[in-house]
Amino acid sequence: MNGADTAFVLISAALVMLMTPGLAFFYGGMVRVKSALNMLMMSFVSLGIVSVLWVLYGYSLAFGDDLGGGLLGNLDHIGLRGITVESLTNGDKGIPVFAFALFQLMFAILTPALMSGALADRVKFSAWALFITLWVSLVYFPVAHWVWQADGWLFKLEVIDFAGGTAVHINAGIGALAAVLVVGKRIGFKREPMRPHSLPLVMLGAALLWFGWFGFNAGSALAANGTAATMALNTQVATGAAMLGWLAYERVRHGAFTTLGAASGAVAGLVAITPAGAHVNAFGALLIGVVAGAACSWAVSLKYKLGFDDSLDVVGVHLVGGVIGTLLVGLLAIDGVGGLDQLGKQATGAFSVMAFSFVVSWLLAKLVDLTVGFRATEDDEVSGVDQAFHAETAYDFSAVGGVPSGRGTAPAPGAHGGAPAPAPHQARPADRADDARGAGDDQRAQPGQDTNQQAEDKKVDA
Repeated sequence: MNGADTAFVLISAALVMLMTPGLAFFYGGMVRVKSALNMLMMSFVSLGIVSVLWVLYGYSLAFGDDLGGGLLGNLDHIGLRGITVESLTNGDKGIPVFAFALFQLMFAILTPALMSGALADRVKFSAWALFITLWVSLVYFPVAHWVWQADGWLFKLEVIDFAGGTAVHINAGIGALAAVLVVGKRIGFKREPMRPHSLPLVMLGAALLWFGWFGFNAGSALAANGTAATMALNTQVATGAAMLGWLAYERVRHGAFTTLGAASGAVAGLVAITPAGAHVNAFGALLIGVVAGAACSWAVSLKYKLGFDDSLDVVGVHLVGGVIGTLLVGLLAIDGVGGLDQLGKQATGAFSVMAFSFVVSWLLAKLVDLTVGFRATEDDEVSGVDQAFHAETAYDFSAVGGVPSGRGTAPAPGAHGGAPAPAPHQARPADRADDARGAGDDQRAQPGQDTNQQAEDKKVDA
């Protein structure tokens, strides 16, 4: 057993664990104030559900010996049976299987949490918990086996996916799209402003994701070695380049450099470099980052043109970013690996995961909808899913008092500094679909412009 490598993998696992609450903050800041807690909980609950499932049967399905055809592991390790502290991964990695199992568990936790942003504001919390239970069991565990287990069919095909471009990001992105098509659009989509209630929270979440992603990517080397160092460097380079690429695109297209764009661009770069970073040089990482930043910035506006309501741009960032990284490594891989032949293998991996995940995810979402009901009621959605499902609110405005009679209107609670809320008929409509940047113009506050959310919050408090 190699103590240094074991410590490196354990620390990397802790960094990946931090990414899930980081994602919760990232998504939580992007939603309206009445849904902030629910958004946090949709990510956070994955830590509980998937941890239990992983021990019961998840690890065995993903990394057990193949049942045949490279499609699924066996159940020899139910309850982690047959694994001891002395066991070494693949017999030669120098780390305990428990360290490897813990590290991979954090990937399994994060992946369904990524999907939650697409369904923000409008699903039952209990239905979401049931959906991710089914999804990780029937979608994530099999795909992880395909990609990372030595007998998996994509592994044998020599598809390059060092840290999760297919199994994590393409898988979650296309699964989120399938669920969105079942659940439907938010009330007021393309008609009402649905801007982030806390951009500082978004930036905090993006920073935590960026920090944790070094464990996600470099830790996938499973050793403190040169491969890990290469992956760490390329992670930083691609992320910075993608942020600049996103900002440049939105400056040309929309005339501003936004904080939401900076955060989203960074995440797009992290997604794109995930499958590729160990197999490209620094220049390749720069190219992947710039392309991903600009392309994902363009892609998030597709929901307005195509008519699907991906609330927080999971499809535009994770699906598109994952496809970009997975395909480009086929051309940019060093040491004589890259070329048209490898590109074909990468395309096979990307599109096979897309097809499988979309079909099964749609069926699972439909099953949940037909049995327990996936969508929140209209009253719960309008008043806020925080109160409906958690009996709490993210911010306590009870201490915000009124003003003396005749001295004007009391400040409306909300994220815009207590400015008086306009009457609903005075609020500017948010129907500028063609001018949507990043997460959409409906999510970017304009100077001096209030939102319908203030009026909604005031009604709820009254």
